[in-house]
Amino acid sequence: MSLDADAILDRRRLKRNLIVWRGVAVVAVIGAVFLGFWRGDRLIARDHVVRLAVEGLIVDDAERLEALNRIAKDERAKALIVRIDSPGGTTVGGEALYHGLRRVADKKPVVATIRTLGTSAGYLAALAGHRIIARESSLTGSIGVLVQTAEMSGMLEKLGVSAEVIRSAPLKGKPSPLAPLSEEGRQATQEVVDDVHQWFVGIVAERRKLAPEQAQALAQGRVYSGRQALKLGLIDELGGEIEARAWLRKAHKLSTSLPVRPVELSDEGLGLFRLITGLAEKMSLSERLTLDGLVSVWHPEGLF
Repeated sequence: MSLDADAILDRRRLKRNLIVWRGVAVVAVIGAVFLGFWRGDRLIARDHVVRLAVEGLIVDDAERLEALNRIAKDERAKALIVRIDSPGGTTVGGEALYHGLRRVADKKPVVATIRTLGTSAGYLAALAGHRIIARESSLTGSIGVLVQTAEMSGMLEKLGVSAEVIRSAPLKGKPSPLAPLSEEGRQATQEVVDDVHQWFVGIVAERRKLAPEQAQALAQGRVYSGRQALKLGLIDELGGEIEARAWLRKAHKLSTSLPVRPVELSDEGLGLFRLITGLAEKMSLSERLTLDGLVSVWHPEGLF
């Protein structure tokens, strides 16, 4: 009988131990999944390089700026690669992105790679980095600012429609699509454009170490190929992310074996939806006419 009792006790001890170890295994698996798939402020337990994609029209984006603030504070993020494919956007959007990238650049190396397009506010974003790399056939430059509107008073008159506007002052609401632009309104608008343009040119001169007159000569609104931009001093090197990683290794001793962590913003899963809605917008209205305020964007004239 004592042997049977001992056997029963041994089985119970084994069962208890098995339950404990199964519990430990479950906790370990849950912990591994948590660490591997955490989104947003997910924990990366090792050093890494961050990649931020700047694509499409650039507008003021609070979520992207918050992501840049996190990157600047993250000691595990050893460098930032900014992957640009943008014709530009609003001047405020470009300005906010530029300063957000500069806050990162104050603490760690930032290198910009220009893909198909890095023009206007897209080029402004690239200027925030310590190094700019573009493909030979990339388009960049288009340094400048514009205000674009439509004047429809003639068409409205033919339709028998008249617009009545009561203003607090003659320049309020100018330019307007409801009336021709007066010389006074044109001059006031031009002064605003010139002021913001000089701000843009000043950043080009400072960041690319150009004399003011050199920067001004390059800021005539035209685009440059990557090959031309390299000769003019607007970029540092031809290539892509491979060259960016090689520069980080050579200049900052950051191994090319460091993993790359892409910045994931909340709208990245809406690719198909954004494609469909984007096509619908382009079919109905020029995308550039939906932007408020000054814009720094490159587009071929006459194309919608």
